[in-house]
Amino acid sequence: MPATVYFATNRVLNGAADQLQSYGESVVAPSNPNFVTYGTAYVEDANLTADTIGAIKSIQDIEQGRFSQNAVDDLSAPGRTLLVFIHGFDNSFENAITRAAFNQQWFAASGLAGAETTVIAFSWPSLGKLITLPFPDAAYRRDQTTAGQSGLHIAAFFANLEPLISSARAKGNRVFLLTHSMGNWALQAAVESWFSHGNGDAYLFDEIVLAAADEVYNTFEFLPTGRLSALDRLGRRISTYASEQDAVLKLSMAVNLGAKRLGQDGPHDRANASRFPTAKYRMVDCTGFTDYSLNLASSHQYYRRSPGVRTDMANIMAKIF
Repeated sequence: MPATVYFATNRVLNGAADQLQSYGESVVAPSNPNFVTYGTAYVEDANLTADTIGAIKSIQDIEQGRFSQNAVDDLSAPGRTLLVFIHGFDNSFENAITRAAFNQQWFAASGLAGAETTVIAFSWPSLGKLITLPFPDAAYRRDQTTAGQSGLHIAAFFANLEPLISSARAKGNRVFLLTHSMGNWALQAAVESWFSHGNGDAYLFDEIVLAAADEVYNTFEFLPTGRLSALDRLGRRISTYASEQDAVLKLSMAVNLGAKRLGQDGPHDRANASRFPTAKYRMVDCTGFTDYSLNLASSHQYYRRSPGVRTDMANIMAKIF
């Protein structure tokens, strides 16, 4: 049975919005969230055992600047946990949507109550390329730029979600945000945009999961609302997942002129209990997880490759911790 992924994207459309090939690699007008495309994608053939993420079979219920009424109705009364997903570097539109479906299915496979999710993805315009020649880091730098340019669009996406989240929560459903890798760079731009445009504190998420975050490790220090310093005003708790074995973030640190990444061993001054109270911040060191085959890619994808890490996230959803 196809997996359903509700989505928003600030990729420029190069054709009909119901055609996969229309979702391009450029950012729509950075100052106008009304050009963000919203829709529903149906994904088939994901295989958790083989670690294959499937393919988009159809795209429907398309609107500009907002969710369709069908999506609004479904998301306002989902009957399960809402999972919002923001992808990282080197993800095409199809990669982002199928990865969201894959995430939904492996959470469900945990068998834990609360880990059954309705998934909503935001796809910012990554090139979907790991390396471009003759400059190997050009794709990375270009993705970092477009992730940063997506701040207003993601903030507007959050604003569109806010009443739906309130309705879903009133019906007993919880809401989670999962951002991976460079998706955290896009998230910091969104948090800054949220507050700079006059929005106040909002209880959007029960848990915010920052997985292998390719964002500066002192991101929480830019008070009062710079970078991710005000993220705690948009959710009940923040969980950071970091690993010193993350080879991709070591390369990122080099490309970023030695700037340490949040996903390497957590935030700067993480032992400061007054700055990071345990009721508000949870820090998970994934360095010691050895239950997956470690290589360059998997060292950065442990949030889904490691059964232990996946179980830890599902336990959050199940309110075990």
